[in-house]
Amino acid sequence: MSIYTQNRIKAHNELATKGWTIKFRPWTVIYTETFDNKKDAIEREKQLKSAKGRIFVRSILKT
Repeated sequence: MSIYTQNRIKAHNELATKGWTIKFRPWTVIYTETFDNKKDAIEREKQLKSAKGRIFVRSILKT
């Protein structure tokens, strides 16, 4: 797991004091993807938050 991923999980589980992420603690990493640049990562995140992306995420959660 990358240091970036570790820092994001720490932020979600320990550092956040308000917002959506604190309602569903603790967060656990079950899937990661690596990208060469931030633009591609943001594009993929937007895709995962779409209807088709949510179907993909739910399929991972079922396994």
